[in-house]
Amino acid sequence: MRRFLIIALLLVATAPLSAAVYDLPAEGHDVVGAVATIIAAYDDTLVDIARRHGLGYQDIVRANPGVNVWLPGEGTEIVLPNRFVLPPGPRVGLILNLAEFRMYYFPEAKAGEVAKVHTYPMSIGRMDWETPLGNTSIVAMAKNPTWYPPQSVRDEHAADGDPLPRVVPPGPDNPLGTRALRLGIPGYLIHGTNRPAGVGMRVSHGCVRMFPEDVEFLFDRIRVKTAVRIINVPVKIGWDGEMLVAEVHPLLEVPQRLPDETVEKIEQLDADVELPDIESLSKEPLTYAIEQFIIATAERAGRMDWDRIEALIQRADGIPGAVGGVQPGTGWTTTSIKNAATSAAFE
Repeated sequence: MRRFLIIALLLVATAPLSAAVYDLPAEGHDVVGAVATIIAAYDDTLVDIARRHGLGYQDIVRANPGVNVWLPGEGTEIVLPNRFVLPPGPRVGLILNLAEFRMYYFPEAKAGEVAKVHTYPMSIGRMDWETPLGNTSIVAMAKNPTWYPPQSVRDEHAADGDPLPRVVPPGPDNPLGTRALRLGIPGYLIHGTNRPAGVGMRVSHGCVRMFPEDVEFLFDRIRVKTAVRIINVPVKIGWDGEMLVAEVHPLLEVPQRLPDETVEKIEQLDADVELPDIESLSKEPLTYAIEQFIIATAERAGRMDWDRIEALIQRADGIPGAVGGVQPGTGWTTTSIKNAATSAAFE
């Protein structure tokens, strides 16, 4: 019995967690989770630790600069950045924030139940196969999907000496994994993977990849027609009690436009897809900070410490930090604070 208990504890300690699910904060409060630390074992890698704790590759690497990814070393203290500022905008459906390689799911709460938010790490499209921004929805769902590689992907593999078949059946060699959620943007999916070590990186052909256990957990709790909003917000600012908190990620180069064939399909199908204004896709970090500060203080007056936000921008490790708080009783209005913030940013 003792041996059984030891084995069971080891399995629990090493098995991936299925999901990070938090009680949704009340309106006007925007932070969930907590930063923690653990001690690495002799056979740990940062990738293993990340997966066990609901984190992706970039999450764990940026939070632990100087730590060897593949051999952190027994006894090394590892930071787990599991504190998140919720993304801006309505807390509805799925929100995929490309800049932080993370998605948030806001399921509808049943009567008498506390509303929840799920959050999962994800992979996104490579520099030459970008994941598009915009508003869409889930239009189909499949268990153990068959993969029909697009001709462009087959051509790329053929050029690399790794030809693909026209059809890849379900199984361990299928890059879609065991679950797939089809988006209204033609050709794009949220799916599992047979290469989980790449979750949290920019490695796909435009689709969004999840850990197998995460996509299976999500699949059982989501449905067709769920709204999906894909954004690129590297600086998020929100309220945690009386504090303004910012979470900063490195800027992500974004696509200037969808591939022509995808645009044509959207037009032909009259797909329910809202694409972003191209002119608004490229900004400086401080511009994002100003915009997010204005959003966060729209209903509640606050004051920003611009030295702190600039320090977080320089660090850009995804770990939230306090950057301000409730505006003291000086008679300032929210509008005057916004104007002061804009002026301070450009002094």
